[in-house]
Amino acid sequence: MTSSFSNLSLAEPLARAVAEMGYETMTPIQEQAIPVVLQGKDVMGAAQTGTGKTAAFALPLLQRMMKHENASTSPARHPVRALVLLPTRELAVQVAEQVELYAKYTNLRSTVVFGGMDMKPQTAELKKGVEVLVATPGRLLDHIEAKNTVLNQVEYVVLDEADRMLDIGFLPDLQRILSYLPKQRITLLFSATFSPEIKRLASSYLQDPVTIEVARSNATASTVEQHFYAVNADDKRRALHQILKQRGLKQAFVFVNSKLGCARLARSLEREGLKTTALHGDKSQDERLKALESFKKGEVDLLVCTDVAARGLDIKDVPAVFNFDVPFNAEDYVHRIGRTGRAGASGLAVSFAASSDQRLVADIEKLIKTKIEIEPMEFEEDQPRKDQGRINDGRRMYRDSGDQAVRDAEDAPQGRAERPERRERREAPPQRHAVSRDPFFDKPYESTLAAETQPAWEASAKGAAPRSSVSANIKPKKKVAALFKTAAL
Repeated sequence: MTSSFSNLSLAEPLARAVAEMGYETMTPIQEQAIPVVLQGKDVMGAAQTGTGKTAAFALPLLQRMMKHENASTSPARHPVRALVLLPTRELAVQVAEQVELYAKYTNLRSTVVFGGMDMKPQTAELKKGVEVLVATPGRLLDHIEAKNTVLNQVEYVVLDEADRMLDIGFLPDLQRILSYLPKQRITLLFSATFSPEIKRLASSYLQDPVTIEVARSNATASTVEQHFYAVNADDKRRALHQILKQRGLKQAFVFVNSKLGCARLARSLEREGLKTTALHGDKSQDERLKALESFKKGEVDLLVCTDVAARGLDIKDVPAVFNFDVPFNAEDYVHRIGRTGRAGASGLAVSFAASSDQRLVADIEKLIKTKIEIEPMEFEEDQPRKDQGRINDGRRMYRDSGDQAVRDAEDAPQGRAERPERRERREAPPQRHAVSRDPFFDKPYESTLAAETQPAWEASAKGAAPRSSVSANIKPKKKVAALFKTAAL
């Protein structure tokens, strides 16, 4: 096995692109996976996030497709030969950019299709013909049903972040897509986490696969410093500010569990003076791409996001990740903290755990097989609590405004006895003012009617004519002259 890209015997256009990107030494997953893929075997690869899985499958596939390279402008000469499926739009864009850089000096074409954008520009690219198609499952099915692309010549299928791709939410779409592909193909699965159930499910799509695990399954990167702090929900923003200040952090991911919580936290941090942008599923695709771009350029300090940004995003030199909320799924913890400490760099991962998060923390311990120590969070005195009701007029801050005795003692000048009238006023029981009452309300109830008095409706009926059996509310019928008289019998 070689550890240098220069010894891979790649085609000259690919080797030139790799050298231009500064690739010299292969990572462990690249060193083990690239030769196997070049031999045409199926691969199930598990490696820590940030170790170069994209190059591990893209470079050997492009090398194998060089035999189909041609400069023809006919779309028929450029059918889809490699299909790369990914769970999120941002990851699809990132992988497509990498593939385009690798193939920049070749005649192999590539494009990306994903939801949230107009289909017309994507359709135009597909009609021109592409060899490498990077896609999210939902939008790919839209193009298949619209007959914008044909997949009957696909030779290679890549499922990146395969554990999420084979999740119950993506499985129906994935099965439909695979039904359009040829039976004979090379299938590659890459992910940072593989559960035993996912491995059994994936084995049904692969033919005699080679399993590559360059690190212990579901392990976190050793270059990431991990901390769990016991912080209640009301103090999390204060803890975030303090750690940013103490560590001198300029940029960080801040992960939350809900889209609504993401939007609210981003607005709160923005009001508190931090340059912040939000990234979650309710934003349009254009807004999501702009948020990522501004974060990559360093225009914002914090990227507050949901797990839509937890997988595969490769943003260099991000020093820290904050789990503002402990993730519901333990696997997402591995992916979240993988946004820092990439490519061998050091990183910091901080999680704020409330008392209600004990079960979630236990799940993470079980997954990563590491004992988690929850540290107490000690706040600096010059950072008052955000939720503390306080009175600050040069005297003590009081949380309990009803503690009158302590407040009076503080108000008294030092070394001076309390004035007698103040002490008497405090110790004397409160005097209640007499309230005048109407004596009518103190009397017992007495009926206003004598025993022999009859009800008004009966008294009014005395001396009146006998009532008819017909109600007074029913009007009598009008007498109408008959037009015809019936004959007497």
